[in-house]
Amino acid sequence: MLQNNYSRLGCCIYKVHHKLLETMKMLFQILISSAALLSGDLVIAQETPGMNQAFEEVAEEAVSTPSDTVMAKVDADSSTAADSIGDGIDALTGDRLTLYDFPYSQSLSMPRWNRLWVNTGVLVSAGVATMMILESLPADATAWNKDEDNKVPMFKRWWRNVHLGPVWDGDNVIFNYVLHPYAGAAYYMGARSNGFNVWGSFLYSFCISTFFWEYGFEAFNEIPSIQDLIITPVVGTILGEGFYVAKRQIVNNGYRLLGSKVLGYCAAFLLDPLNEVTGYFRGDQRKLAARADRRNGHDDGSGLDMSTWFAPSTEGFQGGFRITYTF
Repeated sequence: MLQNNYSRLGCCIYKVHHKLLETMKMLFQILISSAALLSGDLVIAQETPGMNQAFEEVAEEAVSTPSDTVMAKVDADSSTAADSIGDGIDALTGDRLTLYDFPYSQSLSMPRWNRLWVNTGVLVSAGVATMMILESLPADATAWNKDEDNKVPMFKRWWRNVHLGPVWDGDNVIFNYVLHPYAGAAYYMGARSNGFNVWGSFLYSFCISTFFWEYGFEAFNEIPSIQDLIITPVVGTILGEGFYVAKRQIVNNGYRLLGSKVLGYCAAFLLDPLNEVTGYFRGDQRKLAARADRRNGHDDGSGLDMSTWFAPSTEGFQGGFRITYTF
């Protein structure tokens, strides 16, 4: 009798696991289709009420004041604004405008795929580094049975874990409900700050957290986790959109927080670490701050500020920093 019950339980688990694998395949197909849609010229589904009117007013103001930031002409007959503002540029510098230069919208999309691929490359490098750190942690911190894992070849172990999962894990609460949501938000911001709308950013966060992490690096050491598959992209998206709104406030204030650019840069880094790191080498912060200062009529600012420099020289490399306080 007991053996029959175990057989039935095993049959149920197999069916559930089979359904989950089928669901994953379906989601992957949806992801590919969505990526194809986002790569086209029309990358916006539906604008929020009043968006078109707002863009038309900004465009008219730009024509009447050539010294201001000039946006691309908005087609009044179109129900979407992405086609006409996607090529918007700053007339003074020739820099391409970003989502931070336009009114807040959850559906507006101006994707920059090249920068998204850079972020993905950074994530791959960070994933390798993270795995090395996790490997060095004690077993009770990660719930990995390292002694048992070392007995099985690496790729054979990965194949076994993928086919056994997903399962409800017993990882540390900090890992599951603090670090994973923050990681999901960081993945989300990696796409959101590069012009993708809410759904495109969610798909990117889902793809990274599921295929890159749960069924990628982490599957070499443990069975994919049900909590992580749900919490990382879903809670990460909710948290990430909050991060995006908060960062917009900082950026639109010329990268200042409480009057200080140092606090502004630090807060922006915590909200969007991927883009703040890669953007530093492109000068993105300086460009966004300059455009925001022009819009706000802010010339030099006040409070604590810090700048750094790093350059090659005949003796190797030289660098330094400067801290100023403007009263």
